[in-house]
Amino acid sequence: MVFRRQPAVAGTFYPADQDKLKIMLTHYLSDVSQGKKVPKAIIAPHAGYIYSAPIAASVYAHLIPASELISRVVLFGPSHQVGFRGLALSSADEFATPLGNIAIDTDAVKQLSELSFVEYLDQAHELEHSLEVHLPFLQTVLKEFTLIPLVAGDASAEQICQVIELFWGQSDTLVVISTDLSHFHDYQTAQKLDKETSKIIEQLQYEKLDGNSACGYVPVRGLLALARKNKLRVKAVDLRNSGDTAGSLNKNRVVGYGAYVIE
Repeated sequence: MVFRRQPAVAGTFYPADQDKLKIMLTHYLSDVSQGKKVPKAIIAPHAGYIYSAPIAASVYAHLIPASELISRVVLFGPSHQVGFRGLALSSADEFATPLGNIAIDTDAVKQLSELSFVEYLDQAHELEHSLEVHLPFLQTVLKEFTLIPLVAGDASAEQICQVIELFWGQSDTLVVISTDLSHFHDYQTAQKLDKETSKIIEQLQYEKLDGNSACGYVPVRGLLALARKNKLRVKAVDLRNSGDTAGSLNKNRVVGYGAYVIE
């Protein structure tokens, strides 16, 4: 019997209706340019679509030219629900969204489970939105792909980097890091803090990132460690906050969002 991880935030973070979701995604993606190069890895936000999807779309549009070339996605997101050490795998065979089911790369997941800091922990996946909100975007910009979903707990940059390196040299594989930036500051403070964080990310100074910089700082640090090790460049594509999108009427308590590519 197929074990399918069901959506936890469809109908709240994004539409549960398939047609409405397709229209929304098409709208966001049509508003941004596709870029000149297809990235090997991206960093994108994970809030409700009315807040963060315009920023996420700015980097997901870069994948459209490679829609038939990318056939596997390694997706990292922080844990908002469960505390644990290391990285959490799902024992699901598929992840479901209103747009359909995504097959898990079970062979790769089994391989990862052999690492000492990686374990199966379905509880970490069950209600977690940081991975889920990316799935409809991926289903829209890519044709067919398998998924390797990883929720990050208390893990080192070196551990995250080690996992990414297992897949990095494979041309059919994309790495996606899910994170928002600053949380619940006034608009001007958020702009200042997020600009500082964005500079740190582009300069690959991952040691300077913490939970105040970005909720997904754990997987971000790992990707930046790999980028520094391989002399790669991280480039900001978009940097805004909820005061620029659906939160524009209330700028006293905003959340920051950034989108980045490694080409």
